[in-house]
Amino acid sequence: MRRRLLTLIGILSPAIMIASVPLHAQTSAASQRTRTPPRTAWGDPDLRGIWNYATMTPLERARELAEKATLTEEEAAAYERQFLERQENRATIVGGPDWWDQVHLANRRTSLIVDPPNGRIPPLTPEAQKRAALAQARNERGATDSIEDLGLNVRCLQWASTGPPMLPFIFNNNVQIFQTREYVTIYNEMIHAARIVPMDGRPHGTIRQWMGDSRGHWEGSTLVVDTVKFSDKSNFRGSSENLHLVERFTRTGGDTIEYRFTVEDPTVWAQPWTAVIPMAATEGPIFEFACHEGNARSIEGILGSARAEEKGPER
Repeated sequence: MRRRLLTLIGILSPAIMIASVPLHAQTSAASQRTRTPPRTAWGDPDLRGIWNYATMTPLERARELAEKATLTEEEAAAYERQFLERQENRATIVGGPDWWDQVHLANRRTSLIVDPPNGRIPPLTPEAQKRAALAQARNERGATDSIEDLGLNVRCLQWASTGPPMLPFIFNNNVQIFQTREYVTIYNEMIHAARIVPMDGRPHGTIRQWMGDSRGHWEGSTLVVDTVKFSDKSNFRGSSENLHLVERFTRTGGDTIEYRFTVEDPTVWAQPWTAVIPMAATEGPIFEFACHEGNARSIEGILGSARAEEKGPER
């Protein structure tokens, strides 16, 4: 993690912690698309660089906002003030304010989800509801039998904000994109995770992976990354190994990219859903995310506490 002199941010909902984008990223995407995107020496749209995908806009729209997709300028300003006030009043928070990314609403939007129109994740299928209930029961049980019972994030192996798909967190919302003719590499600062995406039209592999098996192609000026073969341990917001993810990266200006993703898992959600996240160029650099250092003591403490809890109070 890194220490930056940044403004306060926080957690907008229990489900996901959200950060923000620099102000220059909030220019109208429609007007930016009129510009000709830069291209590589071999002719592909050039997405290379370091990009920040933080935003205060929540993944899901608050129910009371119903079909209201954007706020007025006055409403947005009030929302941001209230957001920061809530953060300042929080008793505890991951990291500290000098680690947090800047906060602003993205184009005054009320949700990152653009489809369904209500800005909310579709209902769970009956099968997914049963799995969610079992998972909740396991969490409430408390005791941990082994290291494999711990989440991938606790074990410094994978983080929800890294994805795929990528979702904003309170810090380390940086991704570096590398390109050659044959491959695109998507390298996230959080947990230093990297996806190497073949661009040569080869079929998907057969091995299931935490970050899935990705293949890329160009549709006009848009990089499309199609990912399947997720591990059942990935669990993106309750997804199963049947998750199908399609990500679209479109250069919308000299310093902006529109990141759009659609997730589909018929065993989990009643319908596919889509979110759009603005990405802004940042100077960087990408820093090492040294999560494992000292983490052994944390794991020992978690497991040791569980064993002590099982024994009960000493007489």
